[in-house]
Amino acid sequence: MLAAARQLSTRSLQARLVANSSTVLKPLVNTLHRKPIVSQQRAYNQDSTSEKETIVKLLYNIGSRKEVEQYLRHFSSVESQKFAVIKVGGAVLTDELETLASALTFLNRVGLYPIVLHGGGPQLNKLLEDAGIEPQYEEGIRITDPETLTIARKVFMAENLKLVDALERHGTRARPIPGGVFVADYLDKEKYGYVGQITGVNKEVIESSIRAGALPILTSLAETPDGQALNVNADVAAAELATVLEPLKIVFLNEKNGLYHGVTGKKIDVINLDEEYEDLLKEPWVRYGTKLKIKQCKELLDGLPRSSSVAIISAGHLHKELFTDSGAGTLIRRGHKLFKYNSLDQVDPDKIRRIMEAEDTSVKSGAHSVASYLRDLQAKKDVSIYTDEPGQVLAVVSRDAADPSKPAVLEKLLASKTAVLNNVPDNLWTSIRKDYPALSWRVDGKDAEEGNLDRSWHFERADGSLRNAQDGSTMFFYGIQDSDKVKQTLDSYGAKKPVGARAYSTFSHQRRGYSTQPAKRVGLIGARGYTGQEFINLINNHPGLELSHVSSRELEGKPLQGYTKTDLTYVNLKPENLKEHADVDAWVLALPNGVCMPFVQQVEKDVEAGDSKNKVMLDLSADYRFDDTWTYGLPEFNRENLHGATRISNPGCYATGAQMSLRPLLPFLDPHAAPTVFGVSGYSGAGTKPSPKNDPAVLKDNLLPYSLTGHIHEREVSHQLGTKVGFIPHVASWFQGIALTVNVPLAKPMTSRDIKAAFQEFYQDEKLVHVLDQGEPYVRDNSGKHFVRIGGFAVHPEGRRAVVTTTLDNLLKGAATQAVQNLNLALGYDEYAGIPIE
Repeated sequence: MLAAARQLSTRSLQARLVANSSTVLKPLVNTLHRKPIVSQQRAYNQDSTSEKETIVKLLYNIGSRKEVEQYLRHFSSVESQKFAVIKVGGAVLTDELETLASALTFLNRVGLYPIVLHGGGPQLNKLLEDAGIEPQYEEGIRITDPETLTIARKVFMAENLKLVDALERHGTRARPIPGGVFVADYLDKEKYGYVGQITGVNKEVIESSIRAGALPILTSLAETPDGQALNVNADVAAAELATVLEPLKIVFLNEKNGLYHGVTGKKIDVINLDEEYEDLLKEPWVRYGTKLKIKQCKELLDGLPRSSSVAIISAGHLHKELFTDSGAGTLIRRGHKLFKYNSLDQVDPDKIRRIMEAEDTSVKSGAHSVASYLRDLQAKKDVSIYTDEPGQVLAVVSRDAADPSKPAVLEKLLASKTAVLNNVPDNLWTSIRKDYPALSWRVDGKDAEEGNLDRSWHFERADGSLRNAQDGSTMFFYGIQDSDKVKQTLDSYGAKKPVGARAYSTFSHQRRGYSTQPAKRVGLIGARGYTGQEFINLINNHPGLELSHVSSRELEGKPLQGYTKTDLTYVNLKPENLKEHADVDAWVLALPNGVCMPFVQQVEKDVEAGDSKNKVMLDLSADYRFDDTWTYGLPEFNRENLHGATRISNPGCYATGAQMSLRPLLPFLDPHAAPTVFGVSGYSGAGTKPSPKNDPAVLKDNLLPYSLTGHIHEREVSHQLGTKVGFIPHVASWFQGIALTVNVPLAKPMTSRDIKAAFQEFYQDEKLVHVLDQGEPYVRDNSGKHFVRIGGFAVHPEGRRAVVTTTLDNLLKGAATQAVQNLNLALGYDEYAGIPIE
């Protein structure tokens, strides 16, 4: 069977932004750099450092910061010519030239120099057909007579210059190298004619190009020692080039974006040759081109370092394949064969020692020794030890021999950086899940900070967790269906620690409907407004959160209505009062703009003075939406950073809808024309303080425009998306709900189907985003609902302007619902706990 698909990181915007399109890079690159390469070369050199930083930040939109940075370090750790060999099929040059040029430009802007080798088969066949020459093949090899060779040389030169010109138009230096790299002898002159078998590679030609700062663009033409040109299959030439250079990546670009399973029709995400090759070739559907490609990759990778891998991918997804754990096409690698042992006697103890000394934080700090751990491990009766051939991962799982009904315990899980880059921990996890249907494990705070598997990796694989706030450790579990057993598991973990009042946070898995520990306590400051009331309603139905305080100056002393978990009375909390409430886990600030800063400053001061522990603070105003030290709380785009966050700025209602409407189209925006958002809100968005914007008499039979330029949501959306966006707000006569009509200038012609497909793929896993199959969403259908609806997807007949329509409830997904999502992620609950999912 095929190995499990590579790790999909948290449902972050990063992994899905690029999954949307095969043409994602061109608009981004154009936005960054459209300078004439001669007249402004000096300006380019001066700006290159800041430009690289900007593009690296753009990469954070396709993968987490940790993913992107670790892959950049990995790719930059070798000589430039050892980064990647990219083989480009002739069809790609015809159909996806601009996409390819954008992708290569993007790589070059972050300091990488892929070596590009292209074919030209379809172009050659067309010219041969025009010349009345029928292509001839023998055993899959093109028979090349003198006339065919003459036409082939013209084709290769023309296609080579076409790609170089496209790169130069993007401001990327490139050097055409149509010959002089490959030395060859005749493969069989009598049989194949002028077809070569490569006997040598002239690396100096390639290295000279890279030293000059230009991407080398090669063809698959070779020469004999006496100068006769010979035709060579481009795949074969790429493999020979890789054998000599030993790059980290060998990339074969095709239009299909990978290899596909012959029965299910699904794309194959990854093939680990060491584990799967023999069984894979026995599959009846593995034949013809698929079988040949897998065999070629096996022969190639067997002679390369284990760190090398082959990617079969489309041009538009190249960057996602290279910079994210999830990848995009088909990754083929030797892999790391995994072994499972049932006792320490079966394992080489030196292998365990090596990985523990390199990766175990407790051993590296001197807190524990390897010898003492091995001694304890030797005494265990029911234990499984997992490791790989080179010793880059280690897992130890034990069972309670006296009580087999208890879940197994993952005692240790270690992985080197190289193993993580090659997704070995994911294969290891698949094996553990197969062997153990229920498991619990503990991650120390230091392990989460310094180890190669961060806390989010564990959250993604767990059904629930319990965090010890005193020492920062977290206990995770999966596969425990019975709530009593969950409680026993968590209690046994907590009993080993000095437990203070509410020292633990609980991950409540909403699908299973249990909450096993005392609820987290939330203090709400500014509870009088409409958003505050909706937030109270959500907390009232939350399985793991409860209100501890509701603060309102106007309502002080009055009982809180509509909250049934306990009796609460409104209080009037001042900033200096907050440190007196040590049992509060999170403060939610539902205050007008410009009012919450004293509360935040006081909490920071109390924490610094040691008078209070740090608490989660979630601000519903706009005060911290432009402060990059705070986490921007739009979970659909920023989940990974919200796990465990302590300072969260909740987005604005209009800003949420506008970003939802534009994010999937970011790669396609016209860099010279800004999108425009026409927004209409119900009058609850104007707050409870009387004004014309919330006066039903003024709004009757009316539509009230306001803040027509420079609205704070206009600045917020532009800041978060990294591109200028125009926003024109209005207030209508209904109470609750927002309608947005978004005009989107496009960088290239697209169809309505293209636009809808981009949204459907981008939001396919989002529970609170509904993409309509047809028509436009209505405000009345979204009022009181917790999700966003997106539809319309109209495109101007010329294809260069799209219009998208979006509705959401300004008090729910635009405010209170999103606040609960953020609290859930920050405090360790399921993201949708307490939120009705329809």
